[in-house]
Amino acid sequence: MDNIGGFNFPMNALLFGANGQDGYYLHELCKAKKIESIGISRSGKWAHGDVSCYEQVESLVKEYRPTYVFHLAANSTTRHDALFENHKAISTGTLNILEAVKIHSPSSKVFITGSGVQFENTGEPISERDRFEGNSAYSVARIQSVYAARYYRSLGLSVYVGYLFHHESPLRKPHHVSKMIVLAAQRIGDGSREILELGDISVKKEWTFAGDVMRGVFTLIEQNDVFEAVIGSGIAYSIQDWLEQCFGIIGKQWRDYVRFREGFAPEYKNLVSNPQAMHSLGWFPVVELPELATMMMTAS
Repeated sequence: MDNIGGFNFPMNALLFGANGQDGYYLHELCKAKKIESIGISRSGKWAHGDVSCYEQVESLVKEYRPTYVFHLAANSTTRHDALFENHKAISTGTLNILEAVKIHSPSSKVFITGSGVQFENTGEPISERDRFEGNSAYSVARIQSVYAARYYRSLGLSVYVGYLFHHESPLRKPHHVSKMIVLAAQRIGDGSREILELGDISVKKEWTFAGDVMRGVFTLIEQNDVFEAVIGSGIAYSIQDWLEQCFGIIGKQWRDYVRFREGFAPEYKNLVSNPQAMHSLGWFPVVELPELATMMMTAS
């Protein structure tokens, strides 16, 4: 409960972009913490709304005067053809939330999602102190949203940025390589003789459980000393490692079912975080790679 002027008010949260895996796990955490969560999305079972429409955002912030606002909305692709969609959801959405909070609910705590791909990537672990690099339409939108967050923080708002690295769960969409491999392995385990086409399986990234990452989001927003931090495991595994985990569960050799795409050039060879700031706040991920693979492979 929030105590304002001697009166207790129930805590609540607005979740923009609630329809993805992050929205699901954040909603579950809110329930566990007795926080009323109001999910907003353009699709799914949540309240219909578009974070890029200021009038809608303002109306929601004015009505609920939320304890927390979480901005999760984005199209999780770095493709150039998603330029305007991601600009609207990420950049404009951030401005809409922050301006509405400034006017109608300045005591709200606001979480803005950042990404590991918006930093210069030399292959070394990336921290929140490293330099940004706008090397895709997606990263440009993320960088714009961070500068907006910093500006509104200078105006007195409590605005947090969590830079998220790859995180997975059974709710991953099928076009992500993690889920693509899981679904193919499940079918092959059931007798399919299909061949899975992949790019460079030596690419390394994090395979953190989304529920752990959303726990990190709450760890960040519930304190008042650190306002920007990378939220990741700090451990990189290759796509080959994931293949071995998933095919090991069905007792098959992945090499019998995979062929490689000719001429494929990955965006990076290694993308991994340096989560020391989050460790200093007491947050560590719990689910490790084998448990994550089992969780995803056994999900219906």
